[in-house]
Formats: sequence, structure tokens, C-alpha cells
Amino acid sequence: MATNPPLTEQIRNCSICKERFLATATRHTPRPVAWFQPGVRILVAGQAPGKRVHETGLPFFDRSGDRLRDWMGIDKDTFYDTDRIGVLPTAFCFPGYDAKGADLPPPPICWETWHDRALQEIGKVSLTLIVGAYAIRRHLGSTAPMTQVVAGWRSHAPATFPLPHPSWRNNAWIKRNPWFETELLPELQAAVKNVLA
Repeated sequence: MATNPPLTEQIRNCSICKERFLATATRHTPRPVAWFQPGVRILVAGQAPGKRVHETGLPFFDRSGDRLRDWMGIDKDTFYDTDRIGVLPTAFCFPGYDAKGADLPPPPICWETWHDRALQEIGKVSLTLIVGAYAIRRHLGSTAPMTQVVAGWRSHAPATFPLPHPSWRNNAWIKRNPWFETELLPELQAAVKNVLA
């Protein structure tokens, strides 16, 4: 009797956005990055892979990932330990750039196709980091501005932390909101350390 391949393999073979991606300025082919398994302790619920992640197949393998790991207080070896940490973006593929070179949003069809199954397979986790406005809207169902949701982090902690995207584009946001580094990050790092202990 034939059995279905593992969910991560099914996701990695997905090509439902092939025509959509060929119509972008980058004209790339799908390369879903599925990086999770049942039993992880921490789930990083992000937005979508960037171009470098698309090229390497490793989630957050870029400057944004370096900053995210710094926020978490962990190194790369710990971050990429699939027994402890899983990454579940709202879209598994790099969405591409528009004609002006701006990032395109994560296609909703990816979430609609895969996320209920992925969350069910991952199961209960001890800590979830919801990274970026797209992910916050999807996972928390919030239409409030990202700053307002992140500023209300205490209502979700210590099991969940909404975070801005760690992109350099948010440097000005971080400077305008010093409480993020002085109040939220120490609590986030303590939660990560506690869960991974």
C-alpha cells in the first residue's frame, strides 16, 4: 500500500506558484523552504524567504537571520538544530521582487494550502516567535498596526512573542522604539534560554 511522502517533502515539491513567480521581475522558479518537524520546542513563524534563503535553502540564512539569532541570544548551530527549533513562514517560497525591486508579499495561497497541516504536524510548542507584520496578521488575526501589537507583547508572553521583521529596513523602527531592546529582548532571551535548557 502506497503511503504519502512526509509533509515537508510534499511542501518542498510544491509548484502551485510557478506561473506567479515567472511573472515577477526575478522570474524565478519555486523553491519551498520547509524547515520543521514534530516535537520542536521553539517555532519561528516568519513571513517568506528572501533571495539569499531561496538560493541556499536555509531559513534566515542572511543578515536578517543574524539579527534574529542575536535577538534570541543563540548561535547558528542552535538555530539550525531541527530537533529544537522549527521555522514556519506564511509562504515557503521567495515571492520575488516587483518591477521597482521591492519585495512582493507572501502569496496567500501558500498559507491556505499548507499551514493547517503544518501546524498540526508540528504540534504544541513551548515558545512561538511571530516575526513580521504579515506573520502577525496571519497567526494572531490582528489588523492593528505592527507597532501596537509588538508593544503589547506582555499579553502574549512568555509563550508567544510578536516581533518586527529583523530586516535592516527596520533599523529606524528599532531606534524609535527603544523599549523593544531594553524591555522585550531580555524577556525573549530569557524565554528562549528556559525552553532550550
